[in-house]
Amino acid sequence: MKGITNTAELLNLYNLELDKLLEISSKYIKNTVEFCSLINARNGKCSQNCKYCAQSSHYNTEIESFPLVETQKVRECAIDALKNKVSRFAIVTSGKTPDESDFDKMLEMIGEINKVDGLSSCASIGILNEEQAKRLAEAGLKRFHHNINTAPSYYPSICTTHTIEERINTCKLVKKYGMELCCGVILGMGETIEQRIEMAVTLAEIEPDSIPINILMPIPNTPFESYIDKIDEENVLRTLAVFKIANPNSVLRFCGGRMRLSLENQKKALKTCVEGLMVGNYLTTLGRNPEEDIVTIKEIGKEII
Repeated sequence: MKGITNTAELLNLYNLELDKLLEISSKYIKNTVEFCSLINARNGKCSQNCKYCAQSSHYNTEIESFPLVETQKVRECAIDALKNKVSRFAIVTSGKTPDESDFDKMLEMIGEINKVDGLSSCASIGILNEEQAKRLAEAGLKRFHHNINTAPSYYPSICTTHTIEERINTCKLVKKYGMELCCGVILGMGETIEQRIEMAVTLAEIEPDSIPINILMPIPNTPFESYIDKIDEENVLRTLAVFKIANPNSVLRFCGGRMRLSLENQKKALKTCVEGLMVGNYLTTLGRNPEEDIVTIKEIGKEII
C-alpha cells in the first residue's frame, strides 16, 4: 500500500477537523496490536549531547549509571516479558556506538533472546558501522531500533555531537543486511507542524517496519527540562494520524511519554492509527502497568499479537 508523501497534501490533512483526520487514518490500520518491551542493559555516561536525554554526560541529571548487565539477567527479563503478551524484546544500551569491548557480549544476549520461544530479538545499541551491522545479522538479530528523533531540518537544534545523516546511514545498513528496522521520533521538542510533516515524509523514505512514537518527558537539568507545553494531546493525535497516512505499511508504536495522553486519547489513537505498544517501563521514565494495557486492548475490541 502506498502512502501519501506530498508535503502540501499532508499539511492539509493535518489541519482537517480532528475526527475527520482520524477517520481517514483508521482506514490504514489492522485490528491487532503488537506488544514489545526492553531491558535497559547499560545506563548513563553517554558522550552525546542530545538535549532531551537523561543519560547524556553533558548534563547533571543524577541518574544511576551502570555497565553492561549480565547475559543471564537479559534472559530472565526476556522470559518474564512473555507473561505480558510481549512478542518482541530489545536490549538497549547508552552511548553513540556499540562499545567494541562489549560487542561480543551483546551478540551473546541476542542469541539468548532468540532461544526464548515466542520472542523475537531486537537491539537498540547506537550508530553502527558496516561490520557491526553484518555481525548483528549473522548473530540472528531480527530487528534493530534506531530513531531519527526529529526532522532533518531541526536536528542541529537537538544534537551537535553527531548528525542525522549518521543515523539514517545506520538505518540503511540495517536494511542492507536483512534485518527489520524500527525507526521513529520524539514529539514535543519544539518542532513546528511543518517539521512534523517533514518527519513523516523522511520516515516514508526510510520505510521502517515499525515507527516508535515517543512524546518528550522533560528531564530536570537537561536543556529541554521546561518543554512540557511544546505539544498538546490534540496535536499528538494529529501527528500520529499523518504519520500513519504517510506510512501505511509501518506499525506505529506508542513508546515513552504516552502517559502524557489521557487514557481516552490513548484509546482513540489505538483505534485509528497506532498498532503497537511498548509495555512496562522505559529507559529512564515510567510506563503503564502491562496488565492495564492488556485490559485496554480488550476494551477496544482488538487482538494482541
